[in-house]
Amino acid sequence: MENTADKTIITVVGKDTVGIIAKVCTYLSENQINVLDISQTIVSGFFNMMMIVDMSSSAKGFGECQKDLDEIGAQIGVSIKCQKEEIFEKMHRI
Repeated sequence: MENTADKTIITVVGKDTVGIIAKVCTYLSENQINVLDISQTIVSGFFNMMMIVDMSSSAKGFGECQKDLDEIGAQIGVSIKCQKEEIFEKMHRI
């Protein structure tokens, strides 16, 4: 079984503006957080992105990254939420 302890689901939702992906990915890169998978779409002017990231190389802990991304979301006018993969999986089980 694959270890999911350092995998995190990041969702970004809000009105589409220039630079959303750049801001989020710049933060991730600066903190050695690797993007494993990414999906994004724009529907009727609303931006939606879901990322699966690996935090195992980051010096920052989950809580600190969660807080930082929340602040970035507030700055750019979107909602950014982080969840540990194992919690996300359990919450979305059918």
